[in-house]
Amino acid sequence: MQAAGAPNWSYGLLTDVGRQRRGGVNQDAALALDLPQGGLFAVADGMGGHAAGELAATLALEALSSHYLTSRVSPPARLAEAVQAANVSVLRHAVGEYMGMGTTLIAALIDRGALMIAHVGDSRAYLLRGSELHRLTEDHSWVSEQVRLGHLTEEEARDHQWRSVVSNALGGEERVRLELFGLRLCAGDRVLLCSDGLSSVVADNELLELLARPLVPESVVRCLIDAANDAGGPDNITALVIDIQQDQHLPSYDLPVPQNSGPDYVDALLGAQRGNSLNTYLLLMLAYFTLLGVILLPGQRMLIAVFGTALLAGILLVQRLALIRRASGQLGRPSAVLEPARSVPARPPSTPKSQHSTQDT
Repeated sequence: MQAAGAPNWSYGLLTDVGRQRRGGVNQDAALALDLPQGGLFAVADGMGGHAAGELAATLALEALSSHYLTSRVSPPARLAEAVQAANVSVLRHAVGEYMGMGTTLIAALIDRGALMIAHVGDSRAYLLRGSELHRLTEDHSWVSEQVRLGHLTEEEARDHQWRSVVSNALGGEERVRLELFGLRLCAGDRVLLCSDGLSSVVADNELLELLARPLVPESVVRCLIDAANDAGGPDNITALVIDIQQDQHLPSYDLPVPQNSGPDYVDALLGAQRGNSLNTYLLLMLAYFTLLGVILLPGQRMLIAVFGTALLAGILLVQRLALIRRASGQLGRPSAVLEPARSVPARPPSTPKSQHSTQDT
């Protein structure tokens, strides 16, 4: 699917109840929202019983999109605040028969040439770039922590009896803990958001082979769902694939930097974003004093104007180059690499179709 007015990306979205939960409620939900400069995408995997899990996932995505659309702060802070709003919405409804419900959330914001990821729980984000698949998120779970500490291997974790036990989710406490980071997008990139119904049964090497197929996103998500079901389909499965078709300029604000220390409380992340805005105030002060000097010292106004303008331009150039360097260097070691003999041809451009902004059944 390609949203009207969004020539830079196209997406495919599919959710399935799985093979072992036939007749049950699908507790996954997904969101694809067109924005003037990009799009907001998300996958939520609810928990707490059939009805509670479905409600938690739906409430989270409704609050996420509603808050993001109504807020007026910078996109990184807006995304973090929207995740907190989703957390509060789930928490307020977790009473009575819904006590203890919660949901994971993986959200991706595309803003021109930037991708920002907000992550809570064990739903995942991947990036296919060229022949390399990068896992952008680490699960917030006990098993994942044991893998990071070297106590379990990836293979052992995949079959561990506690593999579905998350250590962080929306609805757990008043202040959400999340990971928030950004990176630069390139033409040809393919982004995958998915619930653990896919990532827990389909290994990264197989995900790479499926994502690298020269198919449009709608066909790719069907292949991913089929692969999870062929592997047993033990859980609800959701896959959202986004293709980036053009290089675009980065936005002017600083992108959040990965902390590599796990999720942090939302107010700490927002404080860091507000700290980044100090640079803007310093530039405004420099412009103000330049203008003031031109007014108060008319005999030197040409010199002051040239010096002030050159200083402003130099600072802006340095900041821009630093932003591009940081945004371009966020990817670490790939989780899977396509063998040269098995490389596939370039994907054809997607054919625009009618827009479907959400799907949660």
